[in-house]
Amino acid sequence: MTDSRVAIIGAGIGGLCLAQGLHGAGVDVAVYERDRTPADRLQGYRVHIDPGGARALHACLPEPLWEAFLATVGRSGQDFGFLTEKMGRLLLLEIPRAPDPLDNHHSVSRITLRQVLLSGLSDVVRFDRTYERYTRDPGGTVTLHFADGAAETADIVVAADGGNSRVRRQYLPHALRIDTGILTIAGKFPLDDDTRPLVASRLWRGPNMIIPPRGCSMFTAPQDSGGTVLPSGIGRTEQEGALLDNTGGYVMWVFGAASGRLPEGLSGMTGERLRDTVARMIATWHPDLRRLVTASDPETVSLLPIRSSVPIDPWPAMNITLLGDAIHSMTPMRGIGANIALRDAHLLSQALTRGGDPVAAIADYEARMREYGFAAVRRSLTAARRFVDESPLARAGFKTLLRAARHVPALRRRAVS
Repeated sequence: MTDSRVAIIGAGIGGLCLAQGLHGAGVDVAVYERDRTPADRLQGYRVHIDPGGARALHACLPEPLWEAFLATVGRSGQDFGFLTEKMGRLLLLEIPRAPDPLDNHHSVSRITLRQVLLSGLSDVVRFDRTYERYTRDPGGTVTLHFADGAAETADIVVAADGGNSRVRRQYLPHALRIDTGILTIAGKFPLDDDTRPLVASRLWRGPNMIIPPRGCSMFTAPQDSGGTVLPSGIGRTEQEGALLDNTGGYVMWVFGAASGRLPEGLSGMTGERLRDTVARMIATWHPDLRRLVTASDPETVSLLPIRSSVPIDPWPAMNITLLGDAIHSMTPMRGIGANIALRDAHLLSQALTRGGDPVAAIADYEARMREYGFAAVRRSLTAARRFVDESPLARAGFKTLLRAARHVPALRRRAVS
């Protein structure tokens, strides 16, 4: 175990998972977060946790928090559907639920997952600390400078401050993010006994990709608590409202298109106007898909521009490193960003707690992280471009592939790769 003091910039999913792993191993760790309180910047949509992300969480969390996580995941199925805009079934990937939760896919509220990850870290996470820059000290330590004029010293600094990472901009200024030219609008269709009969069961039984002839797509995914009683202290936030409700069930929908297909001025639109914009663009789609949109509370509807990092060549390791979106932010189209961040957190936690030279441990972590992290960025960007493909011929070919994949396992693997 390292006797170094570790500072983590950012209390997102990856930073908190790392903090849990280090804190549980007895490492002196502090997390610095610009939000004034845990409830300041709530993001109310679901997160997909795959088996790799589940294993990382299990490895870093104490057993009671792992059990709390399992108690808060959605109860909907994990079969993945590919559908036309008329609700025609192209392919259904049947994914049976495994006996071991480590082998399953999980859907969880982002708010709830953050609450789980914050549990037990009240002495570790420092809120209302806006990081500005760092300076390197003659003895090798790093001094962190904050907006309020305060400074903190650490032996190791981990940037977990997201796609707009200030640490990355200073440390690796050539590591850039690009605007993909894709815009998405997301919302929540409330899911309860009254609303389920209003839409086809496929829409609330599992996630789906809706593939129209060209130029746009829609992703849907249920978050159904199934009446689960959440552990004490984990549940609906103190701030009321449909967007911030992390206990009620819903179907999340995400409509995406190239920016040129969407009207100008989206960034200034209210949730109601954004919702109505999507409704007009899918006016010829199946009524159930239109209902997902039109019956959503405008408060839950938001604009999400899609950006992606640009892979860079290896850099010399030192006592500053990065994880998650701070180094390899990716589009949300494959639902893998949070899982890659969790994998980073687990791998870095292992590296820093096994003993030995911490810089050598960071070098080992970064070599492995760059390989799988930037590969995920490339796969995600490919999926995003397919999401808004303007070629009717390419769309038709992909749909033919999906239909053929029903009967040919090799084609099924190719279709979803």
